[in-house]
Amino acid sequence: MHGEYKTPGGKLVMADLDVREGRLKDVEVSGDFFLEPPEALSGITDALEDAPADLAEENLAERIRGAVGSDVEMIGFSAESVARAVRRALA
Repeated sequence: MHGEYKTPGGKLVMADLDVREGRLKDVEVSGDFFLEPPEALSGITDALEDAPADLAEENLAERIRGAVGSDVEMIGFSAESVARAVRRALA
């Protein structure tokens, strides 16, 4: 499944994933955004991996925010934009 969301600033966020037994699997997040440190992307995908596929956008964003912490800088996108791309993939 594939979902995309273009942020108000013009950055593209993409989510590719599968759903098995009602859970998100093989989650990949990509786009033309910047993340500092770049290694934090694995924290974002780990937060989404195995999450219930029926979680609301707000709950997905909360999981992402909790995983990356306050020391990570998301430039041109947000936890909410990733969550929106995931929900669009599931739609």
